[in-house]
Amino acid sequence: MTTAVTGATGHLGGLVIEELLARGVAPGDVVAIVRDESKASKLATQGITVRVADYNDPDSLRNALAGVDKLLLISGSEVGQRLAQHTNVIEAAEANGVALIAYTSLLHADTSGLSLAPEHVATEARLRESSVPAVILRNGWYWENYLAAIPQAVSTGTLFGAAGEGRLAAAARADYAAAAAAALTADSDQAGKVYELGGDERLTYAEFARAIGEASGATVEYRDLSEADYQATLVGAGLPAPVATMLASSDAGIGRGELDTDSGDLQSLIGRSSTPVADIIAPALG
Repeated sequence: MTTAVTGATGHLGGLVIEELLARGVAPGDVVAIVRDESKASKLATQGITVRVADYNDPDSLRNALAGVDKLLLISGSEVGQRLAQHTNVIEAAEANGVALIAYTSLLHADTSGLSLAPEHVATEARLRESSVPAVILRNGWYWENYLAAIPQAVSTGTLFGAAGEGRLAAAARADYAAAAAAALTADSDQAGKVYELGGDERLTYAEFARAIGEASGATVEYRDLSEADYQATLVGAGLPAPVATMLASSDAGIGRGELDTDSGDLQSLIGRSSTPVADIIAPALG
């Protein structure tokens, strides 16, 4: 049974491959699909098959998926281009008779107002039309998304955001990787399943600020801004306008409860609680 992982040299893809190996998948049964082969030397030395393909190159994708039984399609990072890119991957899987696609979507994608949601919804719809069965992994927010904000919050004493009193059921990237590996290696049929994935600690930003303070020994408070003011603050801090817009939109979504869940799907898949946020905060403090 051969399992392919797209974006295999990325943060999530690399962790998924580690999890697959930890679950007993033989290195020779793992296909790492990468854009830059020079970045995959470590994978190759482990005995993993490395194949070069690009989401924008259908021919390369068809070649890369030859002989693959299961595929993890990690959503692309080029906002606005992702549906076309994902469709290329799905069509390559169809052409090769892949037996299962697992796709990393967004928590509550079908009801979410986040700016990231529409492309995920469209990709999920394309997967439902596909001849290849699919399992949807609707990932919540990563705690790692806040790695840059944590030391800044400690130095200024303020965590800025626009989430109001909304709760955030984030988890570590490694938790989502473990969930993907679990779905890909499950004995039970995964076709048609939709998992709403989120962590155990459903924190407001005020509670997150207190957790940062407890870990650092500093006093950190949360300052809530409007979506527009937070966006302007991020731009003023040097972030590109599209990134600032996405982050401010995401915070507004947190305020609406769109990145919160108590489904228990993540915990059920990985067989444990999610990684404590304190374990993410500590390394960020240096």
